Amino acid sequence: MKTLILNGSPRTNGDTSSLIGKFTEKIGSEYRIVDAYRCNISPCIDYRYCWENSGCAINDEMQDVYKYIQDCDNILIASPLYFSELTGKLLDVGSRLQTYFCARFFRKEEPIMKSKKGAVILVGGGDGYIDTAYSTACTLLHHMNCYNIHDVVYSHNTNEIPAIDNKNVLLGLNNILDYFYK
Repeated sequence: MKTLILNGSPRTNGDTSSLIGKFTEKIGSEYRIVDAYRCNISPCIDYRYCWENSGCAINDEMQDVYKYIQDCDNILIASPLYFSELTGKLLDVGSRLQTYFCARFFRKEEPIMKSKKGAVILVGGGDGYIDTAYSTACTLLHHMNCYNIHDVVYSHNTNEIPAIDNKNVLLGLNNILDYFYK
């Protein structure tokens, strides 16, 4: 089993990262974390290479991520909420999934043959509105051939209670682990 984790947090010791750390402690199989704020992945620049070709004309770390997406079994998107949305850097990485959209709708190809399980962890201290971020995360997961998506795990009010201390969130992490690996 292989799991891809897309980390949208700019903080290495923040709530999102602590939950990812707790999650990876229990995985027991191969995983790869793509850290949106520290990776060498440029956003899509609409070069339109992918309208006629598989992959992307931008040669950066995303080329390896495309390979891992092909092989992995599970994909987890974890992000803090900024204005009730995924972080900008995570959306930059997500924009590079445009190649999969183009494969399906322009080239009439299925870009990823292997279906995957997906899950979303959202963290925030704001207004508690997660619908937009969750919808965006599900759209990204669908482009990576994840249609079996676990219920969202959400830690709200992180200004008062660190996510790692939220018993419901920790139960949610365990439920995702069970969903992915059993």
